[in-house]
Amino acid sequence: MSNLKEKYQTRMAIIRAQSQSGAALTLLDIEAEYTMVASTTPEAVLLELEIGAERSARELLRHTPPQRSEFEMAIEPIEDEIIRIHRLIEKNSVLVTDSPELKAIALLAGVPEGTEMLLHIDAMERAFSRLAAVIQGKPASAEGIPEDNAFAMRLLILREFMHHLQFDSIRIFTNSAVAP
Repeated sequence: MSNLKEKYQTRMAIIRAQSQSGAALTLLDIEAEYTMVASTTPEAVLLELEIGAERSARELLRHTPPQRSEFEMAIEPIEDEIIRIHRLIEKNSVLVTDSPELKAIALLAGVPEGTEMLLHIDAMERAFSRLAAVIQGKPASAEGIPEDNAFAMRLLILREFMHHLQFDSIRIFTNSAVAP
């Protein structure tokens, strides 16, 4: 765990330098098997959530694309895992990531590509609505949504994280020196 903690401390230091801000940061990394959250205040914290894009898709979904009922059922365990950490996250921190997968969500939501991208919650919600349309039967190609349950779960985890921890945006750093 100490190597993992060092990895996230290094990533946070690079992001802090790029953001040129003294604000508290919360780093979100929705990996395949786990979701990692690093926070800078009140002290450095590294949390591992038992939800990940591929893991959650494998454990919670049976169809591709997911059926509406199974997707709705998947929301509760995702929410529960996120709510479990809400007291450990600085309320006034800035949500950040260097995840290429979250960059892909931002691009899908219409955020212009750059070395620093800002995905507002309303744009993320529009992308989520497009996913919901696919779940309700609209062709994924018509919405530009990947036919991939891991993508669906990553978007769901991001959405629930932002809502339950009350983040109105996520700053995405895309500099290759930062990416995991």
